[in-house]
Amino acid sequence: MPQTKQQLLEEAKKLGLKVSPDTKMADIRDLISQANNPKPLIAEEKDNQKEHSETAKAGKRSAKAIREKEEETTKKSKLSIEKDNTKNIQKPTRSRLERRSKGYRIVANKIESDKSYDLNEAINLVKNSSPVKFDASIELHVNLNVDPRQAEQNIRDNVVLPAGSGRKIRIAALTDEPKIAIDAGADIAGNDDLIQQIDKGKIDFDILIASPANMPKLGKYAKVLGPKGLMPNPKSGTVTNDIQKAVAEAKAGRVEYRVDSSGIIHLAVGKASFEDNGLKDNISAVFNSIKANKPSSVKSNYVKSVYLTTTMGPSIKVDLVSLNDIS
Repeated sequence: MPQTKQQLLEEAKKLGLKVSPDTKMADIRDLISQANNPKPLIAEEKDNQKEHSETAKAGKRSAKAIREKEEETTKKSKLSIEKDNTKNIQKPTRSRLERRSKGYRIVANKIESDKSYDLNEAINLVKNSSPVKFDASIELHVNLNVDPRQAEQNIRDNVVLPAGSGRKIRIAALTDEPKIAIDAGADIAGNDDLIQQIDKGKIDFDILIASPANMPKLGKYAKVLGPKGLMPNPKSGTVTNDIQKAVAEAKAGRVEYRVDSSGIIHLAVGKASFEDNGLKDNISAVFNSIKANKPSSVKSNYVKSVYLTTTMGPSIKVDLVSLNDIS
């Protein structure tokens, strides 16, 4: 039976619908039908409803907190992008001199890198170009036109520096006559007792001199002494029957030199505190020894270049003509 308008108004009122008596009956029926059969929410409306339901009035899930979190995430993203852009900007590479210490740069400015200095001038300059506070060693670097892979061109010798090396050297002598070695200036001398010290790893010396008869005792310690440059060798004058002479020469400043794999000799020839003449005598002795060891297979251009430098200091190129004049 069809409902009257009054019945429709009462039903709408029960459903909580706001309708007036002037509303048409057809519109009232539609409103009642929609109230009794609600339409399903679409996906977007569901998400909005869920977000609204998960949003609290206060705390971490409040609308304000969520908004602040989004702003913070956006800010971090921008900072990350700016940081990546900064990394991609390459700074210009500094020169080798610019990467040095301030003290080094000051003394390096006194030296012309493309100039060859007279020996006397080079000695005076190298003594005043040390950037360190301690008494630096002065090193001689001689580049030779040799091939160390060939036995004849593997230059190696020892020389006594007239003015001494400036180093405080502790000398040990493996000999049957320790008293003679001690009288000659050795700091440690002995036979089986010295072997026992080496066996315990107690190596308190810079040079080890041994007589030929005692060399077999050092065979088992070659792996320990060899890498330290302490293994006695006849070519370096540390294996000899004249222990007294060997100790005296070592104390006086005998040094050994040898070309490296590039054909260059590196050798300390004194200290920055030495007198000019003392350094000149030491350099002359070393240079004369190197020239005397010139291989017969090298016909010309035996010495390619010579440099002087201090410990941690800039290098100074020496004029070869001035070196030939002192020899």
